[in-house]
Amino acid sequence: MTDRSFVALNIAVLTVSDSRGEAEDKSGKLLVERLTRAGHRCHEKRIVRDDTYQIRAVVSGWIADPEVHAVITTGGTGVTGRDGTPEAVQPLLDKTLDGFGEIFRMISWQQIKTSTIQSRAVAGVANGTYVFCVPGSSGACATAWDELIEAQLDKRTRPCNLVDLMPRLLET
Repeated sequence: MTDRSFVALNIAVLTVSDSRGEAEDKSGKLLVERLTRAGHRCHEKRIVRDDTYQIRAVVSGWIADPEVHAVITTGGTGVTGRDGTPEAVQPLLDKTLDGFGEIFRMISWQQIKTSTIQSRAVAGVANGTYVFCVPGSSGACATAWDELIEAQLDKRTRPCNLVDLMPRLLET
């Protein structure tokens, strides 16, 4: 029988914003609060400008770090000129989880109706690290964590979850 005990993960959080500093970063703080309340550890939290190369550098470092199991970015997923998180992250992914963005927008439809088409939420896996890119509003972060990410980063979720597939955990 497979052990279904909870496994605490190391999760890194990146806020992408040209205008927010630590004091204004409600979304990043919400994600850290939610993930720690769920029993996980915040490996690191950072804020970078909406710049493809800054985003890619930080996320790449976390993907390469064997201590990081998952990365959540918030911000930069819209359609304005500087929104570039998906473009920065997608080339790093070995595989995409297309259903994440699809289901995120389906859930968001209930809250914000047609405005959900402006969300380019994406997720995937790179080097055994799961990466989730969600919009910058605290409401969107709460939706993404509460409705999708939390359950998939919990080994007790049935019929399946992402933790069971994490090679970094399977090696230990």
